[in-house]
Amino acid sequence: MREFNEELINFIDASPTPFHAVAWMKKVLECRGFIRLEEDQEWNLEEDKDYYVTRNDSSIIAFTYPPCVEKGYTIVGAHTDSPHLRLKPNPLTTSAGVKRLGVEPYGGVLLNPWFDRDLGLAGRIVYLEGETRKEALINIDHPIAFIPSLAIHLDREANSSRSINAQTDIVPIIATGEVDFETFLLSKIQKDTTSLTLLAHELSFYDLQKGSFVGINGEFITSARLDNLLSCYVGMNALLETSYPMMLACMDHEEVGSDSHVGAGGTFVEETLRRIAGESFTTLMRRSLMVSCDNAHAQHPNFPSKHDSEHAPLLNQGVAVKINSNQRYATSARTQGRFVQCARALHIPIQTFVTRSDVGCGSTIGPITATRLGIETIDVGVPTLGMHSIRELSGICDAYGLYRILMHVGDF
Repeated sequence: MREFNEELINFIDASPTPFHAVAWMKKVLECRGFIRLEEDQEWNLEEDKDYYVTRNDSSIIAFTYPPCVEKGYTIVGAHTDSPHLRLKPNPLTTSAGVKRLGVEPYGGVLLNPWFDRDLGLAGRIVYLEGETRKEALINIDHPIAFIPSLAIHLDREANSSRSINAQTDIVPIIATGEVDFETFLLSKIQKDTTSLTLLAHELSFYDLQKGSFVGINGEFITSARLDNLLSCYVGMNALLETSYPMMLACMDHEEVGSDSHVGAGGTFVEETLRRIAGESFTTLMRRSLMVSCDNAHAQHPNFPSKHDSEHAPLLNQGVAVKINSNQRYATSARTQGRFVQCARALHIPIQTFVTRSDVGCGSTIGPITATRLGIETIDVGVPTLGMHSIRELSGICDAYGLYRILMHVGDF
């Protein structure tokens, strides 16, 4: 379990953006013999071989072939994106003698924890080299930016009623002198930038503090982006080790609604499955199971009233099955029964998560995928504290338990 979690932390540390997460997964899959497919080419799939395909380099689908005739695929779904601060297209401004970079919140980001952190910058840039348009991933993994708090002497209500303006308060500072920011970015590709011209970028700030084990006995994992790179890592390892037909679909843009050509609301998963199944697509969907894996809210020890006491998952007490009668989660009694039966056979604890009846419920890619594919689905997740913060926390036992269940649930 320790080794499993150490590699989880390494994966998250190496994946400050969805582009980097997909690049990491591609390398691992190729080392294990998975063959790359291209969406704009014909596919000639061969039995007993494994494949993967990407879209936008921020979403990835990997699968064994062929699917099981009787039970179809077990499809593990997760998402590659996390709430963060995204660099604006024309970011450079000056205020009070310092250069700043304008940002836009991506997803439901918890803003307070972004103050007073050493920030790196990573993502994709598109540029010209001469007359040739190219793309590159960059990762500036040393401190280049900082968002200073306002001193309590100037904001006596900071500890009682502070609110944050996303336009004016969360603006990273980078320098006091002159800055040629475009040249700075291009220099991360090559030192001589005279032949390069920046065309566009998708860049995100991230906390440079690495993931770690926390607690007297080291029983917690704390890191950025646990939601939901943890599930991507668990799903990929289950795919690599399982003995039954499985597909892994790690999708971008979940945190902003999934409605994009690379999100779960798009065509990526459906088109991939149609190319695999051909005329048997409907039959394949009726025989398959979708396990939507996305972190669940653990009961917060300092705010227990925020949870339904009978359905509040605890850290290190097992994977949470997520249930909502209004279909914000796609779990049914049938899919829950199958998942719980597998967990009990493996002696792995299971918990249930239901939000308070007077509190709104979030959602996942589960209902979106179930609607689009007509596939029976269950929503599950590892209990997590501090969700959508710059740093989140989960237990060391739960991710490993989910991994073991995913390896075997197709047998039930």
